[in-house]
Amino acid sequence: MATGSATTRGRGQAQRAANSTAVSAGARAGFVARGVIYVLIGVLSLRIAFSDGGGKQADRGGAIAEIADQPFGTVLLWLLGIALAGMALWRLSEAAFGQPGPYGKKAGKRVMAVGRSVFYAFVSCSVLFYAAGDKGSGSGSSDKNSQDVTAKALDWPAGQWIVAVAGVAVGATGVWIAVRAFLRKFHKHLKMSEMSAHTRKVVNFLGVFGGASRGVVFAVAGGFAVAAAVQHKPGKAKGMDDTLRSFSETPAGPWLLALIAVGLAAFGALSWANARWREV
Repeated sequence: MATGSATTRGRGQAQRAANSTAVSAGARAGFVARGVIYVLIGVLSLRIAFSDGGGKQADRGGAIAEIADQPFGTVLLWLLGIALAGMALWRLSEAAFGQPGPYGKKAGKRVMAVGRSVFYAFVSCSVLFYAAGDKGSGSGSSDKNSQDVTAKALDWPAGQWIVAVAGVAVGATGVWIAVRAFLRKFHKHLKMSEMSAHTRKVVNFLGVFGGASRGVVFAVAGGFAVAAAVQHKPGKAKGMDDTLRSFSETPAGPWLLALIAVGLAAFGALSWANARWREV
């Protein structure tokens, strides 16, 4: 009985820690950091649309390098990395104890929370290592990484099928993100009742436009992965940078890339709205 009581107390203490102000603050800081990255990717994409982009990559690595080039860039990177660690910790608490709402404790949501926690932990470490002086960390080309991973996977038994399935999964994720944006599923996570009518309109625009743009990028990247599998050419796989550049090669020219760029910046602004009104 004593052991059971101690276990129950331990779980209760852990759950209280997960619901603490510190974890909530970490989550909100993480949303701010995610917003900064997406806004910078949007800005870098706009530069590429109407100029050569100054040699910068329109992806997370390019955003990190852009921050590093600013006054007090190293300090800003440390703050960014710590904020992303806060996001990872919050997602881990969701995996352990569930999310707010009647369906927050479902196994599927917890598994997704684990994946998000691992992702943000990885991004946080890459930013912190970069800030500590490892310039090869965090700022690597998403295009080269995608092609290297694809090349290795294609050499495996049934490698083409594996890459194709992964590409379909990424593409389907993009469609899912876009559909959820159009259906305004982000409402259920935000305290919409605390916003003014004007703020709600702005948040709705950011959520629909930003989410749809992000979904389109995922869907197109997934399509390139499928093409790499079908043609057995790793070079066909594209990271975020090359995926975004591909929009400027359409009949719409740089204007389509510019539209997607503004959309990604809008998603970054939605992340800032999450930092203010998200239920955590």
